[in-house]
Amino acid sequence: MMELLASIGCHFRIPLKTMWLWISLVLVLQYSKTVLSDSNYLIGMGSYDITGPAADVNMMGYANTEQIASGIHFRLRARSFIVAEPQGKRVVFVNLDACMASQLVTIKVLERLKARYGNLYTEQNVAISGIHTHAGPGGYLQYVVYIVTSLGFVRQSFDALVDGIEKSIVQAHENLQPGSIFVNKGELLDAGVNRSPSAYLNNPASERSKYKYNVDKEMTLLKFVDDQWGPVGSFNWFATHGTSMSRTNSLISGDNKGAAARFMEDWFEQNSAKSDELGTDEIPRRVSTIISSIHNNHHELLELASSFQSSPGKPATRVSSAARHVRSALRQADKPGFVSAFCQTNCGDVSPNVLGAFCIDTGVPCDFNHSTCGGKNELCYGRGPGYPDEFESTRIIGERQFNKAVDLFNTASEQLKGKVDYRHSYVDFSQLEVTIPKEGGGSEVVKTCPAAMGFAFAAGTTDGPGAFDFKQGDDKGNPFWRLVRNLLKTPDKKQVQCHSPKPILLDTGEMKQPYDWAPSILPVQIFRIGQLVILSVPGEFTTMSGRRLRDAVKTMLTSSGSGEFGSNTHVVIAGLTNTYSQYITTFEEYQIQRYEGASTLYGPHTLSAYIQEFQKLASALIKGQAVEPGPQPPDLLKKQISFLTPVVMDSTPAGVNFGDVSSDVPANSTFKRGSTVTVVFWSACPRNDLMTEGTFALVEILQGKDSWVPTYDDDDFCLRFKWSRPSKLSPRSQATIEWTIPPSASLGVYRIRHFGAAKRLMGSIQHFTGTSSAFVVA
Repeated sequence: MMELLASIGCHFRIPLKTMWLWISLVLVLQYSKTVLSDSNYLIGMGSYDITGPAADVNMMGYANTEQIASGIHFRLRARSFIVAEPQGKRVVFVNLDACMASQLVTIKVLERLKARYGNLYTEQNVAISGIHTHAGPGGYLQYVVYIVTSLGFVRQSFDALVDGIEKSIVQAHENLQPGSIFVNKGELLDAGVNRSPSAYLNNPASERSKYKYNVDKEMTLLKFVDDQWGPVGSFNWFATHGTSMSRTNSLISGDNKGAAARFMEDWFEQNSAKSDELGTDEIPRRVSTIISSIHNNHHELLELASSFQSSPGKPATRVSSAARHVRSALRQADKPGFVSAFCQTNCGDVSPNVLGAFCIDTGVPCDFNHSTCGGKNELCYGRGPGYPDEFESTRIIGERQFNKAVDLFNTASEQLKGKVDYRHSYVDFSQLEVTIPKEGGGSEVVKTCPAAMGFAFAAGTTDGPGAFDFKQGDDKGNPFWRLVRNLLKTPDKKQVQCHSPKPILLDTGEMKQPYDWAPSILPVQIFRIGQLVILSVPGEFTTMSGRRLRDAVKTMLTSSGSGEFGSNTHVVIAGLTNTYSQYITTFEEYQIQRYEGASTLYGPHTLSAYIQEFQKLASALIKGQAVEPGPQPPDLLKKQISFLTPVVMDSTPAGVNFGDVSSDVPANSTFKRGSTVTVVFWSACPRNDLMTEGTFALVEILQGKDSWVPTYDDDDFCLRFKWSRPSKLSPRSQATIEWTIPPSASLGVYRIRHFGAAKRLMGSIQHFTGTSSAFVVA
């Protein structure tokens, strides 16, 4: 061996000592790759635009009929991961920047996957979960009660979700490569507070004493590492509501979790492009390098900017390729993009408005038990950390989650090892027999109820108060609203007794016209990836109900005696997954009838039913047994009704083209970092083209003398696209683009562009662009 090395070293004139160092390094790297990776999984990541109609459509979440979309704060995405054993089972988890999953969306996505892949991906091993933003377009669920405020079914919202989910899964499937997964946990203390503390306090003191906080503060993160490319993604679960954006916001937004995902993806891409630590809003370093030669000459920049005047709107056959996402410029063409998802878990009673709830008329804290101000619920609002600026609150709560995720990502060392497995079953929750412990010993059998919503549901929460004279904590109801209720459906005595002490406002489970108002058949699903177990639940578990479910499943797994699950077993709840059925409280919280209790559809034993059914899945998982598939949920697509009027036509004033600038930047203007640049364009309805994987708004920087390079688009937190028309039925509209210049923005010459599509009277679509005058950031 020594002679061979000496011969090679002599031939290439390399000292023997250097040869040994090289060989040692190769051996160490090879050994490290084998030991650190030890990959026994295939992993794949995917991400795709699911931004729905940014105009005319009611937003899903607050059920506020006046909250109609009119622009974009930042775009919505579906993010997916696939984990597979090379010759075994696989699971797919999809995280949506949407209020919740939809049974109908899930059904249609699975149909497409079956057509594409056969039985590789089914309801058994595919989970689709929503982050619970209250700032996305509604109309995509199939049950009446969830689409009333959106004027029924909105096909465009629905199609954007189904298309985007399918494409994100296809990406993940095509990116499958050997890799490893690491898990890490840590506390995040300042991103959530309990918005129904009076209900939480009704849980047994002995149970509450086991926990330090009245909300879960733990974040659980997965780090995905490709054997070839290194880290390619991270998914985490942390409980806080997507209600940093208020019920009056009209811009499409992923709220705090969507913001956190963008911050982390940008952070990783920028750090992978250059090892320096960069800010989350910094533009691509490549652009900074190109224009660095002119940064120090302010007069030259002004002279250069003045040579570019406002240009009229120009027709375009297709603008999506030009209006591309800026962050893609940082990625290597042959390297998968980094995917980061901030998933939802048991957020039912957790608010991101961490300063507390106050009366807007007096500024004093709201009533503790009922969240009212002088008896009125509509005056009580929660305050976020950026109060009174909801965009700032969204940024802060998103940034806090992002910072914790980066810390967990950088320190993740526990590798997931073991089987990939899953169980799934459909369960009819409307009349399910549940065996529960009996006081004094033994057990008894109780039943769940057909779905119904209580009076306190209409009171809303401190994140989004309701209207009229409803209030949280109401276990009596009132005669007037009972009379109104009876015009729709009068619950019988059995139903009233079943839901007691909830006074029924809407007997949704027994309302069938024009089709089902609420679900009865729900999916329950469990995933296993090594020592990680994911419980997919179709609703919002409160803090304590989530703790009980996790503990029940973990106890069953670790005490089974199988040896497959030890003390290091991690159990997380994936909330709002596969379909939606509102809230799940503990039995004790249900008695208080806060908003969450009034929205627990299947009666006081709903949580016990979930625990029973998940224990069945866990038992089958341990024993390697199959479970009964259960009754299939209905596909109500053909029954959907929509009252949303289509776009008839768009127009502009005489002598004005689509894309022309209505209000430009001042001539020869200079802006500083932190200031806001505003340009208004003559535009058309955004429903004509969603600009999927594109943008309505773009900020460009001048490269050299005549080349413009994209730097920010409507997927960036700093750029807002606002759309408006002078009256509801007017065919004329304008687009206002606001760019708040980030502190990290490079100095140079910029311009703002608008992309849109107009509908002619005969129905054809004309794409157009508009461009502002140039201006200087100095």
